[in-house]
Amino acid sequence: MVQGEVSSAEIRNLQCQKGVLPNSKLRNLNPFLDSDGALRVGGCLGNSDLPYVAKYPEILPDKHKLTNQIIVYFHLKNLHIGASSLLHCVRERFCPLNGRSLCRKIVYESIVCFKIRPIVTSQLMGNLPQDIVVPDYPFNCSGVDFCGPHMIRYCNQRKGVLHKMNMCIFVCFVSKPVHIEIVSDRTSEALLLPLRDFLVAEVSVQNVLRQWQNLYCKSEIKGLLKLVKEPDEKLSGFLSAEGIEWEFILPRVPSFGGLWQAAVKSAKYHLKRIVGRSNLTYEKFLVVCIQIEGTLNSRPLCPLLSSAEDLNAFTPAHFLIGRSMNSIFEPNLTDLSESVIKRWQWVTRLV
Repeated sequence: MVQGEVSSAEIRNLQCQKGVLPNSKLRNLNPFLDSDGALRVGGCLGNSDLPYVAKYPEILPDKHKLTNQIIVYFHLKNLHIGASSLLHCVRERFCPLNGRSLCRKIVYESIVCFKIRPIVTSQLMGNLPQDIVVPDYPFNCSGVDFCGPHMIRYCNQRKGVLHKMNMCIFVCFVSKPVHIEIVSDRTSEALLLPLRDFLVAEVSVQNVLRQWQNLYCKSEIKGLLKLVKEPDEKLSGFLSAEGIEWEFILPRVPSFGGLWQAAVKSAKYHLKRIVGRSNLTYEKFLVVCIQIEGTLNSRPLCPLLSSAEDLNAFTPAHFLIGRSMNSIFEPNLTDLSESVIKRWQWVTRLV
């Protein structure tokens, strides 16, 4: 119905076995009509194993309310992602005309994103480290940083003492995938458990990890310096047994830890928008962290082109599983009241 209102001339010509007019906006898309009479992009992906909606996405007009609602739906479903990632998610099923400008407009006009959008400053960038520019296996050289604390509560607890939890974020230097674990504090003993999980989950990790010295609180700086001069036997024994080379960067030098600081910023970007000031339980907080990890690993590594044939983007997940980590299909629960939904449905509506 929407296509019939905007592209009636193109539909009429295709029904009469004629091509689109030379001055039509759809000429470069090689459009055709499917069995339901909908306009779809022709393209050259007919022999691929992609789904039908991905090989031949449905064409959407650029100035229509339905197109804006579809883009807003993908923006909310993917945790308020940016314009480039939003365009990638939309193009997996639809091909909106002038899609890049529409995605930028939706992100710019989002009230939630506007309230939390920080004011950043620009700095001159120096030479990149050798570990970033030299090709290597995923997570062979990684950085780790803590993010938090975040307040959680126990299950079935309405009132009581809240507990602090921290996110331990691992980021690969070369291919930029991230891995998120949850820790209770920022001591060396608490770091061993997420480090073991990280070694088990990411089988390709080899021998190098880097730790940002400023992630510890000011009250723990003296203890950290003591840890450097007199290494902890448990931590040093575990690192030597696993063949991990541990390096500290200089304290109070944020330019040395820009890669994992960017990962922390991206994780907080989604966490603030979907959780806000809510105090989740441990299980709910873990589900949100895993969903954030999948979203960060599905972000495009390079800008998307304006061509309709450029439907798939190269993401960090391609280095891990060979494809993008898309969310499973979930029912739409945004219109239901919180008093009538269950706990798992409430978490589903968050993420």
